[in-house]
Amino acid sequence: MNHLRLVEPELASIEALLRELATQYSSAEDENFLKDVGLFAHEMPRRLRAFLNDFKRLEPPAGNCVISGYAVNEAKIGRTPTHWKLRPAFSPTVEEEMYLLLLGSLLGDALGWSTQQDGHLIHDVIPIQGHEHEQLGSSSEELLTWHNEDAFHPYRCDYLGMMCLRNPDEVGTMLASMTGVQLDNAVTRVLFESRFTIRPDESHMEKNGSDLRKDSDEDRSSLEAAYRQINQMNSNPEKLAVLYGDPRSPYVRIDPYFMDSLDDDNEGQAALNALNAAIEGKIFDLVLQPGDCVFIDNHRTVHGRRPFKAKYDGNDRWLKRINVTRDLQKSRGSRHSCTSRIIY
Repeated sequence: MNHLRLVEPELASIEALLRELATQYSSAEDENFLKDVGLFAHEMPRRLRAFLNDFKRLEPPAGNCVISGYAVNEAKIGRTPTHWKLRPAFSPTVEEEMYLLLLGSLLGDALGWSTQQDGHLIHDVIPIQGHEHEQLGSSSEELLTWHNEDAFHPYRCDYLGMMCLRNPDEVGTMLASMTGVQLDNAVTRVLFESRFTIRPDESHMEKNGSDLRKDSDEDRSSLEAAYRQINQMNSNPEKLAVLYGDPRSPYVRIDPYFMDSLDDDNEGQAALNALNAAIEGKIFDLVLQPGDCVFIDNHRTVHGRRPFKAKYDGNDRWLKRINVTRDLQKSRGSRHSCTSRIIY
């Protein structure tokens, strides 16, 4: 694991920058803040910028990096929300949200989905009553099976960023990098072929209906089109390769829980089973502490979450999450404008 612990002079400069930005902009999703967040990020300490630049350019074996040292003020952020829909007009975590976006902008551009968390860029990862046994980030008692983020979609992120605000039960985030995964050449060849399917995960489904329907006619129409596309991907998923890139050090696109068995392709199923077993053997737990930020290379690393017992007492595990792309332009046809960060 790549780990950078910020020291006092660095933290002081970051905190001063965040205080300035929090008074200048209404929220971390203010369109003017998002326009200039990449500029502001270059006011972050050089050692931090170099750390993330190396993570982006050198693809270190761990496939993830952790930045720690930021102090979360428990009293200021308030209680863990009971649902991600319950967003106050002014977020008590605005500085933490800006911090996560500033870090992410050193890797690329944040993007979001109209079909996830009401089209917000910054997601709350919290346990929600009634979701205990779902395959969702808001579940708790169910193992969240390891996967690549939004593996089903061509515009899936390059990096997944998460910041821990609270984790009193020290719930583990499961990680495994493709580095060192040993597969036979014949198995690798099969996994590079378009023989597999991945269906959309539960978070994009219409049953978790987005409140974007309440906005403009354009938003409502675009959202309906997005749900039709999700439904089509679910009912008739395209065949795709699970491995891609350089066969000597492949990238991976996988979400076992939402993949169909290959009943008519024994060779393909055997290859997929071999990959699943190899990844399973490399899984380790990362326990995030308040203030820790982790960035996960979504091409080389899978992630999941261990089950836990939520108390719903305002003190449960609480993370902030963003998706980051290195190429925002590739999704331009699915966004309303060049400045929009939301995919429909």
